[in-house]
Amino acid sequence: MAIFKPFKAFRPRDSLAQAVASKPYDVLNSAEAKKEAKDNAHSFLRVIKPEIELPEGTDPYCEEVYEKGRENFLNLCRDGVLSQDPIPSYYLYRLTMNGRSQTGLVGCCEYQEYYEGRIKKHELTRTVKENDRVRHVECLNANAEPVFFSYRGVASINEFVEHTLTGVPLYDFVAEDGVRHELWAISESGDITLLEQAFLSVPDLYVADGHHRTAAAARVGQKRKDSNPEHRGDEEYNFFMAVLFPDDQLEIFDYNRVVKDLNGLSPDDFVAALSDDFDIQPAGKTCPRPAALREFSLYLDGSWYELRAKTSPKSSGSPIGDLDVTVLSEKVLGPLLAITDLRNDNRIDFVGGIRGLEELERLVDSGEMAAAFALYPVSMEQLLNIADAGEIMPPKTTWFEPKLRSGLFVHGLE
Repeated sequence: MAIFKPFKAFRPRDSLAQAVASKPYDVLNSAEAKKEAKDNAHSFLRVIKPEIELPEGTDPYCEEVYEKGRENFLNLCRDGVLSQDPIPSYYLYRLTMNGRSQTGLVGCCEYQEYYEGRIKKHELTRTVKENDRVRHVECLNANAEPVFFSYRGVASINEFVEHTLTGVPLYDFVAEDGVRHELWAISESGDITLLEQAFLSVPDLYVADGHHRTAAAARVGQKRKDSNPEHRGDEEYNFFMAVLFPDDQLEIFDYNRVVKDLNGLSPDDFVAALSDDFDIQPAGKTCPRPAALREFSLYLDGSWYELRAKTSPKSSGSPIGDLDVTVLSEKVLGPLLAITDLRNDNRIDFVGGIRGLEELERLVDSGEMAAAFALYPVSMEQLLNIADAGEIMPPKTTWFEPKLRSGLFVHGLE
């Protein structure tokens, strides 16, 4: 069962929601965040990327950064930009991009379910990034940003959501990237009971995006439990903020690979070596997008090639082995290019599909990269099956769009 409870969110005034809402902390580097928040004193980037207000070159992991984030959050509350709802509520958050909408329920999950395996992950986390989010949560005494979860859809929850969407939203704005953001509050006691009970029938939740924030929230909850001799289990620190989307509403974009060199091979020799495991068709200047599993596109020396793996999908018997990223690693990156450690090898980089195949061309044509591989995106069913099997995806496998905006709701830990 999934424990999912309402909470008293800190939210922006209606008229300031668009000004406050920002991209997530891990989408922008410090320079990009500073530029984006310029001339916007209300931007939530000042809470989640507070180094932008400190001297250039400041260590983003120093204590001064976390203290500045807390100061900026308290100032937003003091100035009435953010205020806390008087009663616990759920929230409906709808995002619309390119005519496609997805609607998630905002509430709080119990951290213990992460340790018990009922909140399932599909990625490894890095200790340095986990520690960063732990310190941010502890200093702020709040979950500043929600994690992005999914679950196998439930008809009764879907029907409730569709009915609620007929009401007038609290927020309704289109961000500078063209994504529309709408938010509704669910505060009636009967509706809250309905949702709490409905989620008790959901066996598992799945981390779609936000593995580091999830792991950090669980660590903070466990730490506070261990240090509280009068711990009861209903304290607010036992819970962390999440947005839950049914699996059939989510779209995963391709996550493509670029490599800096061909490991001593000439372009012709590299293409010839690929023919052992792939059927190859030259595509010239055409930009072919893979249309199915086991289809890849290669950009090399100013030309595109269509590759079709000679192994069929579901030939390995393993949900990880059946991923196209695994096929690429086992047939190309490892044996031909000697790239075996995707997490640490600086000869490979990753490009989210939202940036388009033209970005792959640009990187190769500029000489920054030697070759680019476009992949067919992972499906939600593949992701869920991998998480159910307790397996871990290779790094940089899934890219979700649209991204949740930060600052529209904050969960205090007291």
